[in-house]
Amino acid sequence: MKNGHTDILTIETSCDETAAAVVRDGREVLSNSIYTQISMHTLYGGVVPELASRSHIEKINHVIESALAEANTTLDDIDAVAVTYGPGLVGALLVGVAEAKAIAWAAGKPLIGVNHIEGHISANYIEHPELKPPYLGLVVSGGHTHLIIVKDWAEFEILGRTVDDAAGEAFDKVARAIGLGYPGGPKIDAVSKEGNPDAIHFPKAKVNGSEFDFSFSGIKSAVLNYLNHAQMMHEEVCAADLAASFQKSVVEVLCDHTVAAAKKYGIRQVAMAGGVSANSGLRAGMKKACEENGLELYVPSPIYCTDNAVMIGVAAWHEYQKGRVSSWDLNAVPGLKLGER
Repeated sequence: MKNGHTDILTIETSCDETAAAVVRDGREVLSNSIYTQISMHTLYGGVVPELASRSHIEKINHVIESALAEANTTLDDIDAVAVTYGPGLVGALLVGVAEAKAIAWAAGKPLIGVNHIEGHISANYIEHPELKPPYLGLVVSGGHTHLIIVKDWAEFEILGRTVDDAAGEAFDKVARAIGLGYPGGPKIDAVSKEGNPDAIHFPKAKVNGSEFDFSFSGIKSAVLNYLNHAQMMHEEVCAADLAASFQKSVVEVLCDHTVAAAKKYGIRQVAMAGGVSANSGLRAGMKKACEENGLELYVPSPIYCTDNAVMIGVAAWHEYQKGRVSSWDLNAVPGLKLGER
């Protein structure tokens, strides 16, 4: 502990970003180093797991050294080492976990395994220190769509989740279908600004018997059917209108579920998290929905919405405060669920 502070070195390698950071007391960002693999995976239209793992191996030492240098600190001054151990791509996760274990062992520091989804939720605390549980959380990323009650620090109750495609998956698949390429979310967001969101009506699926679960495979199929029909009829498709209409439908589902849950459980604070929460359409739609219903909305800056190690450091600090540290047999858990340890 340096000058009464707790500094944690954190590592994130769950997918296609190699990231490291030093976070002080779960709130102050001393450094944030990220190497993104987007340009490499764009060639293939999506993340190639084997290539992602190799790139993590090549870049991780440099990224960690950069984070320590930016924070003007050394391993001697670090109080703990934290790492994402799931969910994510197993090969990618293993690179980060092995690195963190080696550093923690060699430096004689505690090791803290962090759930990636918990990290996304915790990103809100970086810029919104006034946000405190209980509150309603909406996690929207490439692989996960969760509506949860954050009951306490690192304590969650899941109200709903996706039963098929996550919102981010749907964005990627629709972007690919209309020829926008990878990554789909940012590309659809950009093109949508030029289109008419009311040009095409797409369905908003509900899951029978579960009012807060999500389903986005239906809207993805509706987009594909629309494109196939247009092709058969030799009709021209306006990509901007299609993207805007698709995005509007997804945003409305996310906003409707969130507002309904807030009303049912009497919660006035809503926090969004995950890569898709950087989407300008979702941010604007959720802001409008919350204002109309008297809810307070919290959203991280875009750099803390996508995968980064800072959010892992924030989550790790709360785990550390609760005395939760990992043993040396910590391993990658690609299918790790929120709340599991």
